[in-house]
Amino acid sequence: MIIKSPYADVPVPEVSLTSFVLGRASELGDKPALVEASTGRTITYAQLTESIHNVAANLSKRGFKQGEVFGILSPNLPEYAIIFHAVATLGGISTLINPLYTEREIAHQLKNSNTRFLITIPAFMEKAQAASSEASIEEIYVFGTAEGATPFASLLAENQEPLPEVTINPREDLVALPYSSGTTGLPKGVMLTHYNLISNMKQMDGLDYFYESDKLICVLPLFHIYGLMVVLNMGLYKGATIVIMPRFDLEAFLQAAQDYEISLAHLVPPILLSLSKLPIVDNYKLPKLRTIFSGAAPLGPDLTKACMDRLGCAIRQGYGMTETSPVTHSSPSNPDDVKFGSVGVAAPNTECKIVDLETGEALGRNQRGELCVRGPQIMKGYLNNPEATASTIDPEGWLHTGDIGYADDDGHFFIVDRAKELIKYKGFQVPPAELEAVLLTHPCVGDAAVIPYPDDEAGEVPKAIVVLRKESEPGAILQYVAERVAPHKKIRYLEVVEQIPKSPSGKILRRVLVQRERDRLAGG
Repeated sequence: MIIKSPYADVPVPEVSLTSFVLGRASELGDKPALVEASTGRTITYAQLTESIHNVAANLSKRGFKQGEVFGILSPNLPEYAIIFHAVATLGGISTLINPLYTEREIAHQLKNSNTRFLITIPAFMEKAQAASSEASIEEIYVFGTAEGATPFASLLAENQEPLPEVTINPREDLVALPYSSGTTGLPKGVMLTHYNLISNMKQMDGLDYFYESDKLICVLPLFHIYGLMVVLNMGLYKGATIVIMPRFDLEAFLQAAQDYEISLAHLVPPILLSLSKLPIVDNYKLPKLRTIFSGAAPLGPDLTKACMDRLGCAIRQGYGMTETSPVTHSSPSNPDDVKFGSVGVAAPNTECKIVDLETGEALGRNQRGELCVRGPQIMKGYLNNPEATASTIDPEGWLHTGDIGYADDDGHFFIVDRAKELIKYKGFQVPPAELEAVLLTHPCVGDAAVIPYPDDEAGEVPKAIVVLRKESEPGAILQYVAERVAPHKKIRYLEVVEQIPKSPSGKILRRVLVQRERDRLAGG
């Protein structure tokens, strides 16, 4: 059965992204748009639009044209918004690169996307130059100064020349080219059009949790679609003030949230875990914090309640993917309608269904299967990869998420696990996320990941990898979990580590842990 959004459909204008995002910038004028958390350096809405014009004009003068690709390899900076929208203004495409990538990974993305120009920071110049040489990048720009790169300041120089006339087809023309996490093989370029991103912003606007009076904190990486769209561009569209941090540091985050009187924070579960458990949180006062929006990874009900009780704010959970621009689901706007552990209901203009993993047939409510979604926010496809596109988006326009979940009688969706991450124990499916949620309720466990461990008899058994908050016997933790799950889900092995590897968006890098285990077993 198809489950539609409980919200009314919203109209989606067919315009360019930057004209939509900054449509009210002129009337906002001297209101702070972007603030650098560590220094207080501020860019107003008037300065932002002027800077975007100057950079676009100077890039055009250097020969950058509509349809070409510009690479951004940078941590979070206020200037990230300027270069992204300058490129978009010219009808160009920004490919957003993870700053933690190696030289090889950067080169792959630059070559695969046919990037012409690249911008970075001085600290990344060595790997940027090596990757650019391999990918035949014409020119490297840099925020600041560095040998072998053109200063970004030269693009910011005043340029009153009119911009070239650019006709954008919002439904067809790409504006962003982020790369998916690549759980199998090399990362794939996700083709997102102006219409995709504007659709999703209108859908988010229909969820009613974002206001012009808000002060947001941007600690999520801007190369990730969550940070770029849900925080940066949605914040600018609403006319809010966005306080930008280069990376997450708990003490710096708390200090900024207190000093700048942050009212809305978009976070990921690992940050919420820190906020719920670490004593340092009590040293700061956050009376203005109204809402925390969590996404990018599952958020358990116990952690949700613990954070709400400690911080005294509402916590909403959402769900989405890079391939969906990114939001497809969100907790209802009415706090009384929120169900802990649920990713919420379908966003406006979004249809969903749960299908059987084996047959592909649509299932009913409260039946577990793969979540499929359809709506205007669905990507155009994977760049130069029609096979991957066809295996993800079926002929009827349904995007197969690869996530296992179900919808309850009220149309609230619950994500259980990734299809490819299910542990197969004697034919039973064991969801790692379920076991991780149980582990995190143990008072001695600070963080946890569960992976499959090969077993001659069962095929696979669950193994836990945990970070301890305080000392505990492994057997006691295994017994604690065993008392709370079905026999086939019992954890058979436990390893204590200092840190669980995670992506910048907060997802457990399970494939890294699995490969580490395979290497260890292969080595004897």
